[in-house]
Amino acid sequence: MTTPELQAPADGVAAAAEAPSCPFEPLLGRSDTRPAQGSACPFSLRGSADRTMRRLLRVPERKAATADSAQRLFSTSMLISALRCLLSYVVFPILTPLLGTATGVGPAIGLPIAVVALVFDVRGVRRFWLANHRWRWPITFIYLGVMALVTVLLVGDVLQLA
Repeated sequence: MTTPELQAPADGVAAAAEAPSCPFEPLLGRSDTRPAQGSACPFSLRGSADRTMRRLLRVPERKAATADSAQRLFSTSMLISALRCLLSYVVFPILTPLLGTATGVGPAIGLPIAVVALVFDVRGVRRFWLANHRWRWPITFIYLGVMALVTVLLVGDVLQLA
C-alpha cells in the first residue's frame, strides 16, 4: 500500500477544504474510514484510563460542557458535602444537645443530605469529564475522597436508624 502525497493548493481556502480531516488519513491511503463519534478522526488519541473513565461516566466524545459550568458544579457539590459534614460533626452532636433541642434527629436529616451530596458529586465529576477539563483527573480524586467520607457518614446514619 502506498501513501498518497499531499499537495497544497494555491489558495488558503481550498487548502482548508481539501486538507484531511484526520491526521492519520495520509497514512491510511484512504478517507473512507469511519470516524469516532463526534470526531473527524477514526482513531482516539486518548489513553486507556481516559477511555475507561469516559465509558464509566457515560461521557460522549464530543465536548458538551464548559470549564466554567464544571467549576460551578464543583463548588456547589463541595458546599453540599461540607454542609453534610458540618451538620454531622458540629450541629447535631454539639450544638443541639447544648440547646436541648432535636436530639437524635441527626441520622434522619443527614441521610437525605448525604444522598443529595453524592448525586451532586457524581454530576460534578461527570461535568469535568464532559468539559474535557485539564484538571479532570485531580478533581476526580478529590471527588472520590469526598464521596468516600460522605458514604461512611451515610452508612453510619443507616446503622443508627436501624
